[in-house]
Amino acid sequence: MTDILPELQKGALVARSPTEFESVPDLTETELTALRDETLHKWRQPRALYFTIILCSIGAAVQGWDQTGSNGANLSFPDAFGIPETDNPNAYRNQWIVGVINAAPYIASAVLGCWLSDPFNRILGRRGTIFISSIFCVLAPIGSAVSQTWEQLFATRLLLGLGMGLKASTIPIFCAENTPAVIRGGLVMCWQLWTAFGIFLGFSANLAVKDTGALSWRLQLGSAFIPAVPLLIGVFFCPESPRWYIRRGEMDKAYRSLCRLRNTPLQAARDLYYIHAQIKIEMGLIGESNYVKRFVELFTIPRVRRATLASFTVMIAQQMCGINIVAFYSSTVFSNAGANDTQALFASWGFGLVNFLFAFPAIWTIDTYGRRTLLLFTFPQMTWTLLGAAFCFWVPEGKAHLASIAFFVFLFAAFYSPGEGPVPFTYSAEVFPLSHRGMYYIFLIGSSRY
Repeated sequence: MTDILPELQKGALVARSPTEFESVPDLTETELTALRDETLHKWRQPRALYFTIILCSIGAAVQGWDQTGSNGANLSFPDAFGIPETDNPNAYRNQWIVGVINAAPYIASAVLGCWLSDPFNRILGRRGTIFISSIFCVLAPIGSAVSQTWEQLFATRLLLGLGMGLKASTIPIFCAENTPAVIRGGLVMCWQLWTAFGIFLGFSANLAVKDTGALSWRLQLGSAFIPAVPLLIGVFFCPESPRWYIRRGEMDKAYRSLCRLRNTPLQAARDLYYIHAQIKIEMGLIGESNYVKRFVELFTIPRVRRATLASFTVMIAQQMCGINIVAFYSSTVFSNAGANDTQALFASWGFGLVNFLFAFPAIWTIDTYGRRTLLLFTFPQMTWTLLGAAFCFWVPEGKAHLASIAFFVFLFAAFYSPGEGPVPFTYSAEVFPLSHRGMYYIFLIGSSRY
């Protein structure tokens, strides 16, 4: 560490007076320009940072694609496995079986996947945990595609849930810990943007293989392995989280990681000082605690309890607002509205496209208007659009019947994507102290998914 002491000293001086860095002695013109650019050109960041963000975005796309494979497959796999949902004496039982198969990834994620995240992150780091999750996300869809019974399909989707739980609990933290504060909100919300893109890709894949006959549902489920492959490989080329290194006392590795994630060594040294000081303060206030104790502290320490309550509210609202019904069952909904399989898949594809395109405004609005403002504006709109979609089922059969339902479903997606879509992950990544951030993601994401 002695060879970087001069940079650390200058970084500490800049950190002490961040708005008066011009008066810090011995700063070069390159360093001054880089510090000015944090305000004037805040998106001018090194390639390693953008590579990390792209990789996190791919991880989010995997999450979205995993959801939508079953959406299209729902139209045919029940008949293939002898569990048809209509025109059958056991239709009610079969509907429950299909529902459990669709819910299997979230069941496994809530019961086990998210809870494994904390020990995996502590032992293997953020990158190691993402790598393990990627293995599940590559192999489980392939297993789903070759399943011969609904029980086998259920088991493979449970395994998929393990990967989804580890990934969803780790990638937003990894993204938040690696990005500078000035662009953190916009980049962390990329989880939702690229989840929406993954949903759109999943619907596109459903359409692409719709005419392959008996193989269609297998290809729809199996195609989700495609984005998991670059995630599996690319994670080796990302810098590890500097905060994780600092927690382990590996300051030299944390500094090298920050040097890849910042434009100059001075900024890396400043942020190293920031992170170390923050961790030291948090440990002084809360102290080091074990797994069980940190879980209890989510509800017993006032500052952490308030963060838990607020984050749980926005996270459970995301899962209960109706988006999962549309994401998992839109093809079934449109089919029940009188569409044939092709029309249902095209209508679902339209939902995916709207969901993706309207996530873009959040990149600019989330740091301009704030997280709470977006929720207060979009939630009432989501309410009346869902009600409108439900009431349109009373419209007489015909083109207007299907068109009106699709219209309100698309409107619902347009309001969800810039509001309740990105806010929970961004908000929750910011409000917790580092000491409890990982435990929060395990509890909140796991319980809300369940």
